[in-house]
Amino acid sequence: MEFGMPTLIELAGLEENARLCNSLGLKFIELNMNLPQYQVVILKNSGMFQDISKEYKVYYTIHLDENLNISDFNNAVTKAYLDTVKQSLLVAKELGIPLLNMHLSRGVYFTLPDQKVFLFDKYRDIYLNNIQYFKDMCKTVIGGEGINISIENTEGFTAFQKEAIDILLDSSIFTLTWDIGHSHSANSVDEKYIIQNESKLKHFHIHDAIGKQNHLTLGEGNINLLEKLNIARRNHCRCVIETKTVSSLQESLNWLVTHWSYCKCKY
Repeated sequence: MEFGMPTLIELAGLEENARLCNSLGLKFIELNMNLPQYQVVILKNSGMFQDISKEYKVYYTIHLDENLNISDFNNAVTKAYLDTVKQSLLVAKELGIPLLNMHLSRGVYFTLPDQKVFLFDKYRDIYLNNIQYFKDMCKTVIGGEGINISIENTEGFTAFQKEAIDILLDSSIFTLTWDIGHSHSANSVDEKYIIQNESKLKHFHIHDAIGKQNHLTLGEGNINLLEKLNIARRNHCRCVIETKTVSSLQESLNWLVTHWSYCKCKY
């Protein structure tokens, strides 16, 4: 079990993030591909990333673009996103990145007088065929490299998303990320599904929450953090301390060191 940090937007660049990561005794940085400096064309400049990794003794995971939609009915859009994932996996091979975190899009919905109709649900066969294609593509690209793609919970998985995730989890390369703040803010609707698939847990996003307010400093919200940390520990998961500022990250690590005896961080 290892702890890491997200890409912090208040820091100027990768080296500043790596310096902080090392100083706090954290092991890895989750590179956020929503940011311009971590687009796949930049990540292909692997020399810089490798040099910083060696200098500060940290490694990387990747958070794929949150807009990623690998099942869009517009084939040109889907092709672009699939190519982004493919290129990201090739970069992961080059940089020794063990895991890519991704959101699974709900897609577009139509609002009727009495319900929302999700197009992925209405045209579920097309949607699930796209999911199967995505799985097969990722398996081919990854080969025997041991890289995982981990599906993160966000606002509550729909029935069609669970069916898609079941297809993905049938392959050993796909795993689950438990974002405990998102889970709390969605009234824990995903918790039963996640626990049913506990053997597939590989990654955690750890932050506190109150109601819909997420990414709080550890100890400032209502989540049973020790319970979730113990689940992460027994499944040998990596944990991103996913607070959004330097001060909140430092305070969260202080809480961890004080309240959880298994934390080996320096802070």
